[in-house]
Parts: sequence; structure tokens; C-alpha cells
Amino acid sequence: MDFRLKVFYTVANRLSFTKAATELFITQPAISKHIQELEEQYKIKLFDRNGSKISLTTAGEVLLKHTKNIFEVYREIDFDMSTLINQRSGLLRLGASTTISQYIIPPLLARFHQKMQDVKVNLLNGNTEQIENSLLKQEIEIGIVEGQSKNKSIKYTEFLKDELVLVCKSSNPLVSLDEVNQEDLKRMHFLMREQGSGTLEVIEHALKPFEIKLSELKIEMQLGSTESIKSYLMNSDCVAFISIHAVKKELKNNELAILDIKDLIIERFFYIITLQGKTDSLSDLFIQNISNHYNLKL
Repeated sequence: MDFRLKVFYTVANRLSFTKAATELFITQPAISKHIQELEEQYKIKLFDRNGSKISLTTAGEVLLKHTKNIFEVYREIDFDMSTLINQRSGLLRLGASTTISQYIIPPLLARFHQKMQDVKVNLLNGNTEQIENSLLKQEIEIGIVEGQSKNKSIKYTEFLKDELVLVCKSSNPLVSLDEVNQEDLKRMHFLMREQGSGTLEVIEHALKPFEIKLSELKIEMQLGSTESIKSYLMNSDCVAFISIHAVKKELKNNELAILDIKDLIIERFFYIITLQGKTDSLSDLFIQNISNHYNLKL
């Protein structure tokens, strides 16, 4: 692998020579030298420099696209070769919170099974609190959850970025609003997930700057799954905060609509959770597989 491409990739993602130097454990002048060599090689600028800020040029965008593809091939090579060296069989016990188990994990499991057909995977479904408890009781080896409760016995690794959006059925009169404000939220009728849900935890945190407590919202009903919330929404004038991953189909089919909230974007990460200090090769292989799929640095 050309180390200069790794330097370029890191700078392009961080948009900072200083951060790239820290991440790659080399000096900032060395970073500049590698970028300069690439620019000389391709006879074109890769970054625009404006004082301390940098941005990608059109050429930089093109090179970043190709670099991502190259690194993906390297990751595939590493995974396939390690699989050949370590032929694995056995049982992997996996837990995933509701949104992830319904909308994110199935294609990843199918991909993992194609590569590791002798490994049996058991998937436990529950809310974030239940999955964390199962991990602590060692009923599962790996969990993927929506919240981050910061239990000191658990290692949390960022997995996939998500956004919670406020949705209602597309025929709801609220759709005509350009923006939803703080007072609008207090008048709406909400559907919420049950206590212990990572989604609930994230919503509660996001509303703090608005000085709105969950107890102040008109919660019509608490339901145990995203699917039941979506079904209820279709048959009511309620609203709900739902992962963007969970409503793609309904948005495309114009069954649900997103309500924009003034000064509020609720972003979060899904997390891979494992027990602190505990590892095994089968779990490592699975984490490596899903990190390859989403081009993650784990």
C-alpha cells in the first residue's frame, strides 16, 4: 500500500494536517511532504488552502473516491486471507437493539454467512438496556446498540451514524408547516418507545437545550417496536422520532413525511459493544467483517 495515499486519505477525512499527523504518528512537515509529492506526481492540486483551513479540490475529491475503493480492496484481501488461515466454526451469540436488528443487521449477517458458513449465529433482539444486560451476563459475545449509557464494564465502539427524524403520515395537516418550533412540539401527540430504549435516551438528551422534558410532551402511547409505531402513525395524527434507516421505504412511497424542527438535528451513533478486556477470534472476525462493509476504522 502506498503510504502517501494513506496520508492523503487521512488528511482528506480530517481536513487538518495537524489531526492527520497525530493520527498517523508522524510530523506535520512529513504530512505536507507526502501531499506535495502526490500533487507533483499527478501535476494537480489536491487541496485548497485558505489560512489554517483546507478543503478538497475537484481533483482531491476524485482521488479520495479512488482511494476509498483501493482501501476497500485491501480490507477484503486481509479478511479473506485471515479467514483462510483461521478456518472457523462454532457459535457466535450476537445481540442487537430493535432498530438495528430490523433494518441494519440482516444484510450484514447474510454477508458474514457467505464467508463463514461453518459459523452459526444466534441473534438476540431487545432494547439497548436488555442487550447491555445480556452482554454483562455473558449471554452474548457482541452487541450492537442505539444508546451509549457508558457502563464502565463495556467497551463502546462507534459503528454507524444515524439520525432521528420527526415523522408523521403524509396526509397529516402538520406537513404544511415549514418548520416545527418548541411550542409546536408541546402541542403534538407523540408515540414513543418503551423505557430502556436507546432511542428514548437519545431523544431525552436532544431536547435538553430546548428545556423540554419528556414528561412535558403529550405521549399518546409507548410501543415496543419501530414497526408498531410506524403502523400506528399511518392510522393517526400522531408524530414520532424514528431512525432515518427505519423509514426509508415509507418516505420513498410517500406514506410518511419528515417534519423539520427549528434548530434541532438529532444525530447519534450505533455502537458495537463488547466486554472490556475480553476478546475472542470469532467475535474479532465478525467485527472486522462488518467494519469492512461500512468502511469503518475500528
